[in-house]
Amino acid sequence: MSADLPFFRYHPDPLASGSIRASAESCACCGRSTGWIYTATFYSAHEVSGRFCPWCIADGSAAERFAGEFTDSYGLDGVSADVLHEVTRRTPGFHAWQDPHWLVHCHDASAFVGEAGYIELAEHPEALDQLRADLRINGHHDESQIELLLTHLGERMTAMLFRCTVCGARLAYADAS
Repeated sequence: MSADLPFFRYHPDPLASGSIRASAESCACCGRSTGWIYTATFYSAHEVSGRFCPWCIADGSAAERFAGEFTDSYGLDGVSADVLHEVTRRTPGFHAWQDPHWLVHCHDASAFVGEAGYIELAEHPEALDQLRADLRINGHHDESQIELLLTHLGERMTAMLFRCTVCGARLAYADAS
């Protein structure tokens, strides 16, 4: 295993989220075996044979070399061009059933915390309220049905939990199979 992993402001614990794992696999960008490899999404029109080490993600060389992004820019409205670049091209993405997207709060991208079920979200009522509102917007109008969906997170639907990098508020969106 190698030295400490690079720090990702918008995905501070990619090991816990499963986006980076221990591996002897060589990086498709630098060719080194660093002891760690990225396991989530990468969008590129180029053929990429293999995965990337965290350092080639952090310094932007993987995204530049393969003209790709780790996360789609969907949801990142209102952030600066620098933040958009950092999230899409220099931050590990994460695993999701649907196309993953980043949440914004206080005019900055939020930090991805990880998947969360009802018990974890109960500690963050603002995130639960956001999920309730999103479910209503998506056609769920029966309050008992909404609560049933929320209390069964982890079965056919999970929540992606984020933390605002400015004020610390917790945000979430639902990801369904």
